[in-house]
Amino acid sequence: MKKLLAISFLLILSGISISSCHFNSKDKKNTGAGLLTQKDIHSLSNGDSISIKHLDLDIKVDLVNKLISGQASWTMENDNHKKELVLDTYDLGIDSVKANGQKVAFKLDPQIKFLGSALHIPVKDNTTKVTVWYKTGKDARALQWLDPEQTHDKVHPFLFTQSESIYARSWLPCPDGPGMRFTYDARVSVPSGFLALMSAVNPQSVNDSAIYHFNMEQPIPAYLMALAVGDIAFKSIDDRTGVYAERGMIDKARWELEDVGRMVDNAEQLYGPYRWGRYDVMVLPPGFPIGGMENPRLTFCTPTIIAGDRSLVNLIAHELAHSWSGNLVTNATWNDFWLNEGFTNYFEHRITEQMMGKSYADMIWELGYEDLVDNVNDLNAAHLEKDTWLKLDLKGRDPDDGLTDIPYEKGSHFLKLIEISVGRDRFDHFLKHYFEENAFKTMTTEKFLVYLDTALFKDDSDLKKKININAWVYGPGIPANCPRADQERFVKVDSERDKFLLDTPVEKLATVEWTTHEWLHFLRKMPPALSINQMKKLDDAFNFTGTGNCEIADLWYIMAVRAGYSHAWPKMDEFLSSVGRRKFLEPLYGQMMKDPKTTEMALTLYNKYRKNYHPLAQESLDKIVLNHKPQ
Repeated sequence: MKKLLAISFLLILSGISISSCHFNSKDKKNTGAGLLTQKDIHSLSNGDSISIKHLDLDIKVDLVNKLISGQASWTMENDNHKKELVLDTYDLGIDSVKANGQKVAFKLDPQIKFLGSALHIPVKDNTTKVTVWYKTGKDARALQWLDPEQTHDKVHPFLFTQSESIYARSWLPCPDGPGMRFTYDARVSVPSGFLALMSAVNPQSVNDSAIYHFNMEQPIPAYLMALAVGDIAFKSIDDRTGVYAERGMIDKARWELEDVGRMVDNAEQLYGPYRWGRYDVMVLPPGFPIGGMENPRLTFCTPTIIAGDRSLVNLIAHELAHSWSGNLVTNATWNDFWLNEGFTNYFEHRITEQMMGKSYADMIWELGYEDLVDNVNDLNAAHLEKDTWLKLDLKGRDPDDGLTDIPYEKGSHFLKLIEISVGRDRFDHFLKHYFEENAFKTMTTEKFLVYLDTALFKDDSDLKKKININAWVYGPGIPANCPRADQERFVKVDSERDKFLLDTPVEKLATVEWTTHEWLHFLRKMPPALSINQMKKLDDAFNFTGTGNCEIADLWYIMAVRAGYSHAWPKMDEFLSSVGRRKFLEPLYGQMMKDPKTTEMALTLYNKYRKNYHPLAQESLDKIVLNHKPQ
């Protein structure tokens, strides 16, 4: 998942060590998800004692009544002679349950904040299959039901899921923890004329029956379960990659994502074969709350990367990289989240460098470093220094709120330091074998550090001292030996910014060859509030107000709020009506709420567009706008 959350509402969880699951990647079927050695504190299921191996899902999607209903059948092994199977649920209505074909009494516990309700199902030693008939509730946190006016095309309703981190339990009863893997088959019934897609082998066109069948033969954790239903079209890129989107978006999306097939080829050159069959991308409607989600075989992504110039598609490189780091080798708990995102961020930069050159990748490294500095400063100001560790240790909190820049940027810079210290060729060899040897397994921080020491550092005490692992993994802030990218291109940007601030005419600035990243650096380092005259000069020259590049637009509108540049208000209104990504919404609404002059505007805009935003975005934005406390 591409990083997205504002630090204002940081909530990170702790987890406990989970042993690896075992899967022979050459086999066609899952050999068993393995058992947790200790309880995952963010799962109420008893995956620590019963092995759940396979899901047969049979559901109906009702777009009118906004309901999923059907049955989930779990194949299991009860070698530890447990008396019950416990599954995670959140706001699910449980109709009935059978064990080995016989109806059994079940118990649904009262709901626990964040975690939902444990579903207790009596089982015997010989129980091999449990089937649950259920329906989703109105508060399903994973589901966004879009009315036609909330979609791009404004014609048909749409549904998509967002299961990470612990939201799969809100649309199917399951063992909902990253350390519990299973294979699945699914039968999904949808309204006539609509297409259904999942994180599995997918159709490429609508069929007459409106019933779709799916298979995922590689074992995955529940957070990688995904479903989308809508008026969706498909266009191929090459023989193993393609793009899905609403019909009115498909041509733009296909053009923007022209290089996805080449990305897969470059990723394979770095770290070995892509193990998931096809790699397709689904460009979702505007309400999608994050940048991207690495659902196996079918990345979900935000439409905000469709800028018309292919300048923002490195986000796809990130989600593709998850096919190795995260999907193939998975963090055992959300406490070890950096093992997913730090590796993926590093891998993303390597793909980008291979395709676009070192100086281009260096800019992305530096922007990420700037994000890391800001994130650490915010955490320190909030007296949350321990939250800047890579290994997290915070209990009783919603794991989704742990998606800060720390696991992404501190994690990837840690790996960059190792690369520099041992040499790129040696580190690439290590990573390639790491993915091969741990494929379809889970990984804890502690287990990875042992693997790192054994496979790479060996007995080199000087190297270990130089890197200082404890300062990175179990220490606060940014270690003193954090590597920095080459500043060649940004030094030139700094020079042009200085000229502008010294009243050099805008038309004399050397900006013709700039990419999105240079423009972001140019704007980020401006003084906190420019004058109206300065804003107008920039706008007249570069047309920032109304730009189709959402990264630049969001930063520009934040600057406009600070400066009181009201010329931008109408286009800012349009922006907030058509963008659902929290990365953009939270800082912009947050900036408006800081100034009494724009607070009323923020309230008006949010009340007008709140229904367009995903339930998870509404949760965090409600805190910023509706529950705002004046300073």
